[in-house]
Amino acid sequence: MIAGLPPAMGLYSAALPVLVGSLFRSSRHVVTGPTNAMSLLVGSVFLGMVDGDPYAKAATLALMVGILQIGAGALRLAALLDYISKPVLLGFITGAGLLIGAGQLHNATLTPSPAGDILFVRLARWAMDLPDAHGASVAVALGSMALVVALRRVDRRIPGATVAMIGATAASLLFDWQGAGMRVVADIAPVTGGLPMPKLPTLEGAGALLAPAGACAMLSLVESSAVGQSIASRHKQRLDTTVEFIGEGLANLTAAVCSGYPTAGSLSRSSLNEVVGARTRLAGVMNGLLVIAVLLLLGPLLNYTPIACLAGILFVVAWRLMEVHDIQRTLRSHWGDKLAFLVTLAATWVLHLDQAIYIGVGLSLVMFLRKERLLSVRDMVIDADGRLRDVAFAPAHGPEVDVCRSIHMVNLEGPMFFGAASQLSSVLDEVTRHRQTRVLVLRLKRTDDLDVTTAMILEQVGVRMAEEGRQLILVGMREPAMAILINTGIADVLGRENLYPSEPRWYAALEAALLRALELVGEHPCGEDCAIEGWLDRRDHL
Repeated sequence: MIAGLPPAMGLYSAALPVLVGSLFRSSRHVVTGPTNAMSLLVGSVFLGMVDGDPYAKAATLALMVGILQIGAGALRLAALLDYISKPVLLGFITGAGLLIGAGQLHNATLTPSPAGDILFVRLARWAMDLPDAHGASVAVALGSMALVVALRRVDRRIPGATVAMIGATAASLLFDWQGAGMRVVADIAPVTGGLPMPKLPTLEGAGALLAPAGACAMLSLVESSAVGQSIASRHKQRLDTTVEFIGEGLANLTAAVCSGYPTAGSLSRSSLNEVVGARTRLAGVMNGLLVIAVLLLLGPLLNYTPIACLAGILFVVAWRLMEVHDIQRTLRSHWGDKLAFLVTLAATWVLHLDQAIYIGVGLSLVMFLRKERLLSVRDMVIDADGRLRDVAFAPAHGPEVDVCRSIHMVNLEGPMFFGAASQLSSVLDEVTRHRQTRVLVLRLKRTDDLDVTTAMILEQVGVRMAEEGRQLILVGMREPAMAILINTGIADVLGRENLYPSEPRWYAALEAALLRALELVGEHPCGEDCAIEGWLDRRDHL
């Protein structure tokens, strides 16, 4: 109903896709299927669509989402989810909750569906039709809502929504509520018995769906990962994010073939699965099999379920999506968190939800890039006790540390990919600006992801220093970094004699590099009291 699609499509998405998702993911508890936020996003995509069959396009959308998710898993892109901040996700989910609740008001009152994309416009138009509300529908909606809330307070394991639906459907059959003017599922799109014939969707119109498919794939993976990690942490289970991505992708491919629409890891179903005592992925498989049984045996009975009952259940869903405590904490936090939350929340009210997701993610990246320094840069010095340690990076140090002025040692930690290129270049410019530095020793032991961009920066610095009669020495490189330097020819430019790869013994590569540095420096201001020579002597003695 939230997606604006036939209810049967929701059942199809909660049958075989759940079974496949449970079999091929690493989490023992996550149950996939159509979720509230995903359904709202799908509904936003198809809102006002007049060309083509929206049901066929929903299956095409699921196909594209599955392909994108399997591709993301194969490329190991799980780390990208770390750049979507909690305030952005909270803003989106909060906005989705409000939209879900507002979108069911006309179903609860049996008034015309208000037109318009903007939330406040739709609320105003609904309010204008409120005098024509159907009293019995309002009563059923409020009664269903109260029953779900009451049963949850009695015991969280009681599926209140299912109980409310069974009760309302039975009453509808006994008292002919449909004949009394109340709208039921059959009035939207009848649920037929059995399962749909598998059918591979076409990619017709896929170009127009590419951006929404990306947003759906992203939301699905964020939802699934958040649910999986939350539950796994309580059960000391390790998740394989690559397997999770591929498992969710396979579930979406199954949804596409089975006349469903995009799915995600469901917070409500997964939490209930955990609460009632699930121990293995077979619980999710049984979930899918039971939905298949419902379709085969009880499908036509669902046609008598009152729409007002479903609206009442969705009001409870909408309220639960709004995490009041988390919202309060976010609004008391850093201004950047507040801005990310409020901008994403506002975007859900005035834009299509796929656009709101991209705005939120873009804002997260901007805030990250604004304050994040990818590389940790520390000077390596000899302290008063003759020990080698890292200190804050600075052009000069006080008397508490003993520094060889001719040999500057710098320790780098963190990723050395293109995103850190600007920071690396600035650091090396700062170091080489001091003419008293005759040899620069860069320790790369704790770095990773060296690529051609940062390797070329090292090359440029090394060439510039050589032209000035100075020398760059690299130490502690691991095998992937050495392979980049050798394959690109940069190792030959810098000189193989100035490269000291990582060795098993602690500081073995650094010792060799410093001996090379002392050889290059020769006579230097430190004289016989050189801290580096003293440290090497003590190491040799040990």
